[in-house]
Amino acid sequence: MPPTVSTFITRFDTAGTGLRLAVKDLIDMAGVPTTAGCRLVADEAASAPADAACLAGARAAGARIVGKTNLHELALGVTGENPWFGTPVNPLDPTRVPGGSSSGSAVAVASGEADVAYGSDTGGSVRIPSACCGTAGLKTTHGRISLQGVWPLAPSFDTIGPMASSVAGLEAGMALLEPGFTAGSAGPLRVGRLRPQADPAVDAAVDFALRATEWELEELGLPEWDAVTAAAGLLLVVEAWATDGALVDRAGGRIGADVVGRLRLGQGVEEAVVARAWEARGRWKGRLEDLFRRVDLLAVPTLTVFPPPLGRGEELLMARCTLPANLGGVPALSLPVPSSGPVPASLQLVGPWWSEERLLAAGYVVEAAMG
Repeated sequence: MPPTVSTFITRFDTAGTGLRLAVKDLIDMAGVPTTAGCRLVADEAASAPADAACLAGARAAGARIVGKTNLHELALGVTGENPWFGTPVNPLDPTRVPGGSSSGSAVAVASGEADVAYGSDTGGSVRIPSACCGTAGLKTTHGRISLQGVWPLAPSFDTIGPMASSVAGLEAGMALLEPGFTAGSAGPLRVGRLRPQADPAVDAAVDFALRATEWELEELGLPEWDAVTAAAGLLLVVEAWATDGALVDRAGGRIGADVVGRLRLGQGVEEAVVARAWEARGRWKGRLEDLFRRVDLLAVPTLTVFPPPLGRGEELLMARCTLPANLGGVPALSLPVPSSGPVPASLQLVGPWWSEERLLAAGYVVEAAMG
C-alpha cells in the first residue's frame, strides 16, 4: 500500500502571532528527530540535542514552527516523491510532481499552511519545487547561512534559503535567517538573457516578464552551459557518496532505489575525472566574474519545461537550469510568471556573490510588472 500523502513529516501545535515557519526535515530542531526523509535515518534517529544554527533568528523573532516538512529522500532528487512519508500534493495540479528536494516546503507555502519555509538547495532543491508549485524561492550564496546542524548532502554546494508565496515572504524569511536583512533597491538593471532550449511557452513567459520590467536586456550566449551543468552534477554525486554512501551498505531496503542508484553514481569516479570537474568549477567562477562586470543579473528559466506528471518527474533532471548557480556558489531567485501553459512558468534571476538584497529588490520589480 502506498504511503499517506503528506506535506509534513512532523506537525506541531502552535499559538501566538509570529510568522508561521515550516522547516525542511534535514534541519535539526531541539527535541525532535531529524529524518532527512529517509526510513533508515528515521529508524536510527535520536532527538536532536540542539537547534541548527539557522533557526536562531527564527527563535529570537518568535516565529511559530508549524512542522518539519517532507522532502525527496536524503535531499537527493528532483521529483519530491517519497516512498516512506508520501508525496506532497502540488496545489497547482495534483497530477503533477511537486518538485524536489524541498517538496514539502514549497507545498506548505503554496497551500497557505506556512508563511515562510526553509529549504536546502544543493543542485536546485529550493528553486525546482518553487517552480513546480508556483511559489518563490531563494538560493543563497554558498557560505552565507550556517549549515551547522543541517544534514549534509554535498558540502561544497549545500545552502539554506527561504521559500514563500511572494518576494515579501522571502524577505521576511531572510530576516529570520539573518536578522536585520532587508531587500535593497533595484534601480535600473542590465540583465543578461540566457536561452537554453526550452518549451516555447516557458520561453515566451520569461520574455514577457522581463520586457514588462523595462530593464535593459542583452542576449548572452554561453556555449559552456551544458558542460558546466555536467561538472556540477558530477561533483554533487561524488560528494553525496562521500556523505551518505555508508548508509547504503546497511540500508536493508530502507533507502529508495532511485536514491541508492543516484548515490552510486558518485562511487569510484576516477580521480582525474573529478580533478577536471573541479578545474571546470574554477573556470566557471572566473567566467561569472566577467559576466557580472558586464550585466547586473542573469535571467534564465528555472525549468525548461512545465512540471511533469507524477511518475515522470525524472524528466526534470534534464530540464533544470539550476546547477550552474550551485557550481559558482552564487545566489539565485526563482519567481512564478504567467504563461500560456498548464501552470505558471518560473523565471530565475542569478546574481553575483552576496547579492541577495539586489535579487529580492529585482523580484519586487517583476511582481509589480506582472500585476
